Amino acid sequence: MARDPRYDILFEPVRIGPVVAKNRFYQPPHCNGMGELRPNMHAAMREVKAEGGWAVIHTEHCSIHPTSDMLGETVQTLWDDDDVAWLALMCDAVHAHGALAGVQLAYACNWNPNRVSREIPMGPMGRPCTQYDPQYTRAMDKGDIKNMLGWWKDAAVRARRAGCDIIQVDVNFSQVGFQFLSPRNRRTDEYGGSVENRARVLKQQIEACREGAKGECAVTVRIIIDEVMGARGLMVETDGREIIECLAEEPDLWDIVIGTWDYDSRTSRFVPEAVHSDKVAIVKRCTTKPVVGVGRFTSPDTMVAQIKRGIMDMIGATRPSIADPFLPKKIEEGRGEDIRECIGCNICVSGHYTISPIRCTQNPTMGEEWRKGWHPERIAPKKSGDSVLVVGAGPAGLECARALGQRGYPVHLA
Repeated sequence: MARDPRYDILFEPVRIGPVVAKNRFYQPPHCNGMGELRPNMHAAMREVKAEGGWAVIHTEHCSIHPTSDMLGETVQTLWDDDDVAWLALMCDAVHAHGALAGVQLAYACNWNPNRVSREIPMGPMGRPCTQYDPQYTRAMDKGDIKNMLGWWKDAAVRARRAGCDIIQVDVNFSQVGFQFLSPRNRRTDEYGGSVENRARVLKQQIEACREGAKGECAVTVRIIIDEVMGARGLMVETDGREIIECLAEEPDLWDIVIGTWDYDSRTSRFVPEAVHSDKVAIVKRCTTKPVVGVGRFTSPDTMVAQIKRGIMDMIGATRPSIADPFLPKKIEEGRGEDIRECIGCNICVSGHYTISPIRCTQNPTMGEEWRKGWHPERIAPKKSGDSVLVVGAGPAGLECARALGQRGYPVHLA
């Protein structure tokens, strides 16, 4: 079927610095329980999304140095040149389908006790790491900040060598850039106090990425601009907006986050699509650079409305890309009724906390693209003339019956 012309705007290209995304479908960074431990699984999972039409596909967190190992979470690393090959697997797989490959560079502070490297963690101030670890974060001096920025540049060089098109600075709650931006930053030097001072490290991180990218890669920022804590944290109406205004034209794209995981990825039982639109719109008014927002986007009509209302330039959709890696292609081919809609159950999120490969109640092939060769849109035909009785009509039983029927088996569901 032909694409519905109402959705043409979703398939317009978007320039991101020196690179161009073929459409407005953007898969933000997300953890998946694969990382550097399971690089073939990771590359295959991302490749299926690229095949499904996503224009931009990112890794999860990518630690830049052992002083912020971020382990035992299963993440990417770019600590040395040996890590380049694993990231290149993903980049090559994504490029094979015309998508841009992005890496999210990360350096966690007081949320990172360095359980594996056993290095002393560093951050803007001395403070306990977490409630779980008997470890204390050492306050960074100016030499530490200089070293960290050098590691950041080195990681950007490795990302470019791996084939990344986009190098993203992670400014989420646990990360060094955000910890400096936070109103809880109590430093009294040029890295604390005013918004301009608190934003200094982030500006220097962007500059370090540019040095490493050498004009070949876009440099973007994924940032929390509202902590949903009222006056105790960043608020988009006040210092959150001021941060964007201070650095408005520095990155090639702004990828906007509201709150932490427990707020940003809430279940569909409690929030509708596009729940963050009003806050993202404030950012859009502060910069000429492309803006991405998230909000469990599953309806193409909602996506179009976000673009036409000037709220965002690209549709950030992590969980929908997990539930249906072929969501963009189905919209493009006029097959909207075939979209596997994300229901916001968050079993995908739970895998991160159990340190296990990602799963999805709507897409049983997720995480098994390499190990079992499963594909969300292709399935082997039947091998016998048997009929099949499926006992149990819950989600698993229904999906089993559907898949067997697609293979050509006569199916009885009890």
